[in-house]
Amino acid sequence: MARPLRQARLALESGLVRGVAAALTPMSMAAVRRCGAALGRFVHATDAFHRDIARENLAHAFPTRSDAERRAIAREMFAHFGSVLLELLKAGQLSQAELMRLSEFEGRDRVLAAYERGRGVLLFTGHFGYWEMQGIAQSLVMPPMSVLARPLDNPGLNAWLERIRSSTGNTVLYRQGAIRKVMRELAANHCVAMLIDQHLHTDVVYVDYFGRPAATTSALAALALRTGAPVIPAFALPLPGGRYRFVYEHPVEPPASDAPDAITLFTQRCTDVLEMYVRRHPELWLWMHRRWRERPAHEHRGDSDAVDAGAVDSGAVDA
Repeated sequence: MARPLRQARLALESGLVRGVAAALTPMSMAAVRRCGAALGRFVHATDAFHRDIARENLAHAFPTRSDAERRAIAREMFAHFGSVLLELLKAGQLSQAELMRLSEFEGRDRVLAAYERGRGVLLFTGHFGYWEMQGIAQSLVMPPMSVLARPLDNPGLNAWLERIRSSTGNTVLYRQGAIRKVMRELAANHCVAMLIDQHLHTDVVYVDYFGRPAATTSALAALALRTGAPVIPAFALPLPGGRYRFVYEHPVEPPASDAPDAITLFTQRCTDVLEMYVRRHPELWLWMHRRWRERPAHEHRGDSDAVDAGAVDSGAVDA
């Protein structure tokens, strides 16, 4: 009985999402963004559990701001992620020319210069802004890349999402055997992108994020130190009219590979760039995620063997 019920639930989820996507077809991206914001504000009003997580996280991150300010950030954060969801559904309907008209790129020259070093390129971001849209649009003006992701629990929706993610030529890499694939991609001077802001349980280092220790994947730093691939922070900001600005920052300076705690130090530097952007635009980051949890007594600090240990395969770079 459990299996038929699960299959029915998955089919219902897929049908609902496809129905919403169909309803978005005649809309402009600006209208989709407004609808998404309304959806997000509705969830903010009705989902007390995640609303409380967001408010608690914001209270720790911005202790000098008033409660009213933090509540406003939480409300706008829910609105933003409602827009993120609907705009991703709409993205699957856009032609490449339409997506290009919605996109501005800043710092593209930094990525192209990184390619010239011949060691591959590592991009990182967080659950910030329009990270999915950036991945899709990037391949319109730069070589296609590989995106590290965790598959959705619903296979039908996952296949649909993968088609959207790969619509401009990108490849999606999942957990199983991912580390070997990443190494091959970098050796071929390709680009690989990952997120670094989820709480994880294995193959992590603890770094400071908004003044609190946060378990963070060691894979990005370990890959960079092993291969010499430049590491470039990437951020996607909303512009008026349903448009986007995709920003590529200067590469993060790596520590010496033989420096004590090199992986932790490199991960901290990357996390500091992410925090800088979140402080500038706090409503664009996923405060409803339980990013900070109890710090284990014997934490795994990460070392140069993290790649061989399978940091990626164990889920250390889930999207």
